[in-house]
Amino acid sequence: MDQPSGRSFMQVLCEKYSPENFPYRRGPGMGVHVPATPQGSPMKDRLNLPSVLVLNSCGITCAGDENEIAAFCAHVFELDLSDNKLEDWHEVSKIVSNVPHLEFLNLSSNPLSLSVLERSCAGSFAGVRKLVLNNSKASWETVHTILQELPDLEELFLCLNDYETVSCSPVCCQSLKLLHITDNNLQDWTEIRKLGIMFPSLDTLILANNNLTTIEESEDSLARLFPNLRSINLHKSAGLNCWEDIDKLNSFPKLEEVKLLGIPLLQSYTTEERRKLLIARLPSIIKLNGSIVADGEREDSERFFIRYYMEFPEEEVPFRYHELVTKYGKLEPLAVVDLRPQSSVKVEVHFQDKVEEMSIRLDQTVAELKKHLKTVVQLSTSNMLLFYLDQEAPFGPEEMKYSSRALHSYGIRDGDKIYVEPRMK
Repeated sequence: MDQPSGRSFMQVLCEKYSPENFPYRRGPGMGVHVPATPQGSPMKDRLNLPSVLVLNSCGITCAGDENEIAAFCAHVFELDLSDNKLEDWHEVSKIVSNVPHLEFLNLSSNPLSLSVLERSCAGSFAGVRKLVLNNSKASWETVHTILQELPDLEELFLCLNDYETVSCSPVCCQSLKLLHITDNNLQDWTEIRKLGIMFPSLDTLILANNNLTTIEESEDSLARLFPNLRSINLHKSAGLNCWEDIDKLNSFPKLEEVKLLGIPLLQSYTTEERRKLLIARLPSIIKLNGSIVADGEREDSERFFIRYYMEFPEEEVPFRYHELVTKYGKLEPLAVVDLRPQSSVKVEVHFQDKVEEMSIRLDQTVAELKKHLKTVVQLSTSNMLLFYLDQEAPFGPEEMKYSSRALHSYGIRDGDKIYVEPRMK
């Protein structure tokens, strides 16, 4: 059901966290706090507010009484205002400026692109460390203003904002550690390099679901652009289609974690081949696609890499192959061992004084074998007893008494014997 329009932050807060809807509970782990309110406040002792407020999809368009916000939200440090109707940064500022300990703010899916964020408004966000602007269509000018006024910002989420380009900020943001900028349309690496210029301390860069093409950058330049990058997510980067792009990830001096699913380059390989070839090409990573790379797995992958490329023409062999040959030496190809079970064997069928060598299928049952032997021994299946003799068995023949049992379950091998006897009446 659609929420009514024109509701204030304080109105929604009073409704959601009234004692009727959000009763105060005592005891460890409850995390509920009743703040002190000014003398004479009409809401004194009426709201039971946790320190994490979730007010998403409530139709909020404005702040409401700022004194009441200050009275009740002094202890709040996380605020989720996603999917509301806030379109004026001034109203957002009125809320945030009265939440003095706010560290996390989610403004996703609010139509904030309809107004300009002035620096005086952005200053009220100064204490925020994690800011989510997904699907807000925030312009780069807005982002730049935020970066200038949030000296402690550590995590920034800019997903689903229809970005095709990146506009460089006039100042670097030294504090930012994580940038989540998935589901945009950033194709050219020249746009991605701007992120390295703006955020030199970046630890984690999440670029999934963009249309990133080849990484056109020298190794030295990549190392300077992202000197502290530890983790990168390139899931579904539709334009990555050559191994040289993967090799360039080694230029990031501190890279430890890579996510690379759903890219065209890897589609023709099996799951096992993809993982081993990636691990072998990326010697510094300790986590691939969310899974830890163990020491044993790394060695197996690097040996696999050598054997994979050993028959390739010299001009197609990657440089990494020669590095690994130096490490492990030239390896012998693995022996091809067929581990599939035998489908048929040759056995001796003994009946009375006759011996006949026959080839029998092991996927058939004892009952089916009897039908096959009917014409050989001239006995009906109901009048036939079968005994199996393993040539190495010390206990003599074993009666094959269960009609539905498969022959392969007996472990029959070439040269074994089957004895046929008439059933005694």
